[in-house]
Amino acid sequence: MPSEQVLVIEAGRAERQYWQDLWRYRELFYFLAWRDILVRYKQTFIGIAWALIRPFLTMVVFSVVFGNLAGLPAPTGVPYPILVFAAMLPWQFFSSALSECSNSLISNSNLISKVYFPRLIVPISAVIVSFVDFMVSGMILLGLMAWYNFVPDWRILTLPLFIGIAFAASMGVGLWLAALNVEYRDFRYIVPFIVQFGLYISPVGFSSDVVPEEWRLLYSINPMVGVIDGFRWAILGGESKIYWSGFILSLGLVVILLVSGIWYFRKMERTFADII
Repeated sequence: MPSEQVLVIEAGRAERQYWQDLWRYRELFYFLAWRDILVRYKQTFIGIAWALIRPFLTMVVFSVVFGNLAGLPAPTGVPYPILVFAAMLPWQFFSSALSECSNSLISNSNLISKVYFPRLIVPISAVIVSFVDFMVSGMILLGLMAWYNFVPDWRILTLPLFIGIAFAASMGVGLWLAALNVEYRDFRYIVPFIVQFGLYISPVGFSSDVVPEEWRLLYSINPMVGVIDGFRWAILGGESKIYWSGFILSLGLVVILLVSGIWYFRKMERTFADII
């Protein structure tokens, strides 16, 4: 007699299978990320140099406005352009990731509605595309350090830790916006406003030290404050300091955003194919 096949239903099995599928579909992840990189710079006059021009011009404007006109201070021995660009790197990564993630599911609607794969691959690949821009923009920082003969100290070795925190912040907020944009298409108009508003309430063009002491903890509710302060602490060294109470608060909010973003995305994922 042929052996009978037995189906075993085990609590939590489907959830574990989902995370295993993320690895099984890794080739799709590579394909989506590489495709988006090619599409972004295809048929552009200067190609990937746009990843250098945008943060460089923003750095120049902020250095003139905050450094020269407003006369805001920088740590001793730190050129103001390096102070600004040390913050521009994580901010450009974060803002680009939000823009890419929020539209990632909509722009891949044909794929999502026809083929099964873990939908989490789509926003993750969008963040990776922004991370490529981040790595390219880092060349400007190296150029500025060479121009001003600025040599970082041992703290630069901690930079990967803060890059990881920036990645988690981008991923957490990006997952929320990606899921919400499927259900509420108004978010395509809200995201640019969030990015623009966030630029001015984050310490990109100035040091967070200028914020009055009694307001610094409240100011750190913005998770990018801790990320930017961490980048500056690692890159600038010397007299650069971290406001640890605010950093811990920002870090806690990043963790909450990441965990809740994954939870909400997974909750809404089963409806994406129908809604989109």
